[in-house]
Amino acid sequence: MADYTAPVPVPGKNMGKADARIEGREKVTGATQYASDFPVSNPAFAYLVTSAIANGKIRGFDLKAAKAMPGVVEIFTHENAPKREDAGFFAEGGYVTTGFDPLGSAEVKFAGQIIGVVVAETYEVARDAAHRIVVDYAPGDPSASLESRGTETVDAAKVAKGWKDKTAGDFDKAWDSAEVKIEAGYTTPTQHHNPIELFTTTAVWHGDELTIYEPSQFVWGLKNGVAKQLDVDPAKVTVIAPFVGGAFGSKGMMTPRTGIIAAVARAIHRPVKFVATRTQGFTVSTYRAETRHAIKLGADKSGKLTALSHDGWELTSRTDDYKVGGTEATTQMYAIPNVTSKVHIVRADRSTPGFMRSPPEVPYMFALECAIDEMAEKCGIDPVEFRQINDTMKSPVSGDRFTSRHLVECFDAASEAFGWSKRNPKVGSMRNGDWLVGYGCASTCYPANTMPATARVRLSPDGHARVQIAAHDVGTGATTIMGQVVAEAFDIPLSQVNVEMGDSRLPPGPVAGGSMTTASAGSAVKAACDKVIAKFGNRLPTGDALAAAFKKMNTGVVEEYAEWAPPKTSGGVAKLYEGHMAGGSDSPTPILAYAYGAEFVEVHIHSRTKEIRVPRITGAFAGGRIMNPRTARSQLMGGLIWGVSSALHEATEIDEKRARYVNDNIAEYLIPVNADIRSVEVILVPEVDDQVPMGAKGLGELGNVGTNAAVANAVYHATGQRIRELPITIDKLIA
Repeated sequence: MADYTAPVPVPGKNMGKADARIEGREKVTGATQYASDFPVSNPAFAYLVTSAIANGKIRGFDLKAAKAMPGVVEIFTHENAPKREDAGFFAEGGYVTTGFDPLGSAEVKFAGQIIGVVVAETYEVARDAAHRIVVDYAPGDPSASLESRGTETVDAAKVAKGWKDKTAGDFDKAWDSAEVKIEAGYTTPTQHHNPIELFTTTAVWHGDELTIYEPSQFVWGLKNGVAKQLDVDPAKVTVIAPFVGGAFGSKGMMTPRTGIIAAVARAIHRPVKFVATRTQGFTVSTYRAETRHAIKLGADKSGKLTALSHDGWELTSRTDDYKVGGTEATTQMYAIPNVTSKVHIVRADRSTPGFMRSPPEVPYMFALECAIDEMAEKCGIDPVEFRQINDTMKSPVSGDRFTSRHLVECFDAASEAFGWSKRNPKVGSMRNGDWLVGYGCASTCYPANTMPATARVRLSPDGHARVQIAAHDVGTGATTIMGQVVAEAFDIPLSQVNVEMGDSRLPPGPVAGGSMTTASAGSAVKAACDKVIAKFGNRLPTGDALAAAFKKMNTGVVEEYAEWAPPKTSGGVAKLYEGHMAGGSDSPTPILAYAYGAEFVEVHIHSRTKEIRVPRITGAFAGGRIMNPRTARSQLMGGLIWGVSSALHEATEIDEKRARYVNDNIAEYLIPVNADIRSVEVILVPEVDDQVPMGAKGLGELGNVGTNAAVANAVYHATGQRIRELPITIDKLIA
C-alpha cells in the first residue's frame, strides 16, 4: 500500500510523480530575483505619508521641514499629485482593489490611507522627510468594526454585482417541525496578510513605455489596470514578477499604490523604487474582513438534518461594497432539503477588504462546522458519523450532482490515522497529567475553479523543451507542475524542461488565486504540447529518431501557441488579454465540482493556566488527480497550519475609538511558530474525476478551511466550553 503521508509521498492511483521543485535550489541559495531585486539606473526612492485619522478631511500640510532636507526630490499630495484615470473597482469588473482614489481629494476614508508620497535620492532621506511633514486634520467620528455605532448595513444581494442569496425548500416550516434544534452565533476577526516579501513597486519609464517590477499574482491584470489608470496603450506596459514571496490574495489585485508610483516616476522623469513598511502593508493592501454569523439547524431524532438558516454579516469600507459571500459553500455542504441564507454588508470607516486564502470558506465554514458539532452532540451521535449520515451527492440548492465527492472516504482515512476510535466522547474525560485533552474534527471543501489561459511551448531536436506562460508560482510549486505537464506529454525528463512564468511579455495565464492554476494553466500548456505532437503525426519520436524527424521537417525547433477556456465560455481568452479574471461557464447547467477533505485536531489545555497547545493535526483530502504528491502535501500541510493559526493566533486588534490597527507589525501580529505546530499528517485520498479540466481540483486553499472549527470543537471536548468567537485565547477560556 502506498504511503501518502511520507515527506516525499509515493504516488498512489491517479497521481503524478513526486518531483522536487525545479526552482528549489535557487530559492534556498538566494539566487532567485524577486521584484525589488531588479536593478534600475539612477532610481529615486519613495516613502508614503499615511493618514493618522480614519474619517474626516485634510485642512492642509506643512512641508517646510521635509522639503528643506538635502536629497528630497519632490513631495506629492492631493494638491499636486499626477492625475490618474479611474481603473474601476475590482468587484465591479475593474482592476483596482478599491474605487476610491486616496490622492484624489482632501477626504480621508480610513486610517493609514495614502495622503502623500515623498521622493528622495535615498530611502532613508525619504523616510526621514515623511516623518517631518505636519498634517492639519479636521477629524470625524469613525466607525471601526461590525458592532460600532454609525455603521450602515445593506443586503449584499442589492449592492454586490451578481450575488444571490441561496435558498431551497421551506425553511420556516421545516424549522417549526424540527425535533432537534440549535441556534447559535459565531464571529471571526479581521486578519491581515504578513508575507515575507513586502509590498513593493518599481516603475521605470523609457519614453512612453513603462516597466513595472511588482510582486503580483496576475501580471496581465496589473498591466492593463495601470495602462487604464495612466491612459497609455497596454502594449506599452510590461510587468515583471518571476517569483512572489508570499501572496495568497494580497497580491492578486492592483492596489492604488501601483498607479501612484508609476505616475510619480513619469512626473519626475526617473525610475522610482517603493517598498511599503510592515505597518503600511496593513492598509496599502487588502485583508480578511471580520464576519458575524447566525446559524439555525434543525434535525430529526435520527440525526438527519432538515433545516439550515445561515445569515452572515461582513465588514467593508464606506467606498466599496466588497462581498465575501460564503453561504454558497455552507448551503451545499450537507443533505439539508430546506435552506435559507442572507449575506449582509456592513459599511465602516476602514479600507476595503479583499481576498485572503479561501476568502468565503474560512469564516463561513467555521460557523457551519461548529454548529454541526453542536447538533451532533445534541442528537447523541458521534461527530464523524453525523457528517456521514448527512452526506450528499447533489446540491440541495440547485439539485445538480457533484462531479465527484469523496468526503466519507476522507473521514474514514483521517479518523483511522488519527485514532478517533480511542476518543472518549464524554466532555472533559481525557487528560494527560495536568493537561485536558480534546479531539475535534471538521469537514473542508473548496470549489474546483478554472479560468481561461494561454501558453507557448517549444521543442528542440535534442529533446529539450520550453514552456512560456504568464501564470505565477506564489510558493505553491506551479513552476514544477507546468514543467511536469510538458515532461509527461513529451515523455522527457523534467530536467529537460525550462519553465518561464511571471512576465506580461509571455502569453497570459490565470490569476494565481482560487486554487485554479494547475487546472487552468495546465490545460493551456497541455493543449500547446498536443499541437506540437500533432506536427509529428500525433506520435512524438524520441532520442535520435526525434533529431531525424526535425531534420526531415527542415526546422530547428517546433513551437506552438494554444488557448484554453472552460467549456462553453464565450469571450474568455479575449477578456484574459484585457486583464480580466474571466472564468466559469456560460452554460445554464455548469458542472458542480468541489474538492473535499476531513480534518482532525488534538488539543491540550492546561487545567489551571488554560494554555492551549495543538500537538497533532491530521487531514485527508480528495482533489481529483494529484499532479505532484510532494507539492500537494506541502500545500495542504501549510493550509492546516494556517487553519490552526486562524483558530488560536490571528486577529488584527482595532482601536474602536480611532478605527486604527494596533498590532500592525509582524512582531505583535501573532502567527504560529515551530513550537506551536508539532505533528502534521497529510493523507492524499485517490480520486478520479473526468469531468474537471486535467482531472484536477485545486488544493492550495482546501487545507485551511474548517481547521479553525476542528480546533474549536476539540476545545469543547476538552473543556466543555463552546468558544464561538475566534481566535480562541486564554482569556476566553478563563472567562
